[in-house]
Amino acid sequence: MTIIHAKTALLSDGWARDVRVTLAGGRISAVTPGVPKQAGESGVDCLLPAMVNLHSHAFQRAMAGMTEARGEGQDSFWTWRTLMYRFLDRLTPEDVQAIAAMVMLEMAEAGYAAVAEFHYLHHGVGGVEYADLAEMSARIAAAAAETGLGLTHLPVLYERGGCDGRALTAGQLRFGNDPERFARLWQGAAKALADLPPDTVLGVAPHSLRAASPEGLVLAAGLSPATPLHIHVAEQMAEVAEVQAATGRRPVQWLLENHAINGRWCLIHATQMLPDETEAMARSGAIAGLCPITEANLGDGIFDGVRFRAAGGRFGVGSDSNVRISLSEELRLLEYSQRLAGKGRAMLADPGRSTGRVLYEEACAGGALAGGRDAGAIRVGAWADLMALDCSGADLAASQGDMLLDSFIFAGDDRMVTEVWSAGRHIVSHGRHAGRDGIIARYRTTIARLREAL
Repeated sequence: MTIIHAKTALLSDGWARDVRVTLAGGRISAVTPGVPKQAGESGVDCLLPAMVNLHSHAFQRAMAGMTEARGEGQDSFWTWRTLMYRFLDRLTPEDVQAIAAMVMLEMAEAGYAAVAEFHYLHHGVGGVEYADLAEMSARIAAAAAETGLGLTHLPVLYERGGCDGRALTAGQLRFGNDPERFARLWQGAAKALADLPPDTVLGVAPHSLRAASPEGLVLAAGLSPATPLHIHVAEQMAEVAEVQAATGRRPVQWLLENHAINGRWCLIHATQMLPDETEAMARSGAIAGLCPITEANLGDGIFDGVRFRAAGGRFGVGSDSNVRISLSEELRLLEYSQRLAGKGRAMLADPGRSTGRVLYEEACAGGALAGGRDAGAIRVGAWADLMALDCSGADLAASQGDMLLDSFIFAGDDRMVTEVWSAGRHIVSHGRHAGRDGIIARYRTTIARLREAL
């Protein structure tokens, strides 16, 4: 049993002072506000529910800073993707494990308690199978075991090069599976996760309507009907045009007409939607998986967050390409993108809740749903996914209530994060992950070799 005493905490029903939170078996067993700190209890300044990073491609972290030079013509998502294909042909399973551990370390120190890993790097160079078909999933599992970060693993079905059924290009062969082989890979991933803690979740992810056939999408959805299903959708205008030309419908329209979309589904990006699609997606109950830093980095566009929330939509945030892993910056950029699009301020605030509180609470709840994780709030019975802020600095010292979150998101950064628990595992203490030095040293060796080879 672990007891945490917080000077202030954000509970399910709002802010409370002098809160004792008891953890047992990885879950929150008691929440008692209004009690003084006792000798021997761990004390924190501000205790918050910790968030699920709902969308990550771990291996892309190693590309950070490598794709910012301009080539001939107009750089875009598609030119970035070509560079990504060239890079990944150099990655070994050992590289992927070292990179994933670094990513999970950075996520933990940024305040995330768990990650939904959208995992599509399955095979060797040229698409050659490893002896263990799920070798790369095992590497992600090993990184989660080392770091203690909660894991929702999402093996990706990637069948084709486009809606016309064209063959995969050289850069895509490491992703590719037909539905039958993918089902075997998914079962192998289940075995790879078997020794991880009980908060681990295995979901599934058809990559996109471009890369997964209608038949493949049905198979993927049926592999584990009660766990999360994530899919990239409507990220780029060219993608929308391709799907519309092939099906007569825009991507979100097609999904809503052909599948029973509900809270199990997480639609990633959805930056290219018409107003009626935005509202229909909100009504479906699907979670919007928003990755503002990556969406800005790749020039994807701006999600219509104001309209989506007004229609009852739920959202969470993820770090996607991991070009920059920062919980506070994801939330800040999400709000700022709405301000730029709408030419206003406090676009996502409610009359009774500040911008920072709306962003934090709703991303916590949406991320937990997208991760299939019983978390997202400080409540009895939930997994003990918790994050503490250090309020001794200048920006938080005089802040109370919602202003704590506003200051963290808009005036501060992740250096304010001091403690993180993932399902009760105390993975960050005094701002540092326990395995930090070894993980960073291994990553440095890996990245030096990879960049030297380019």
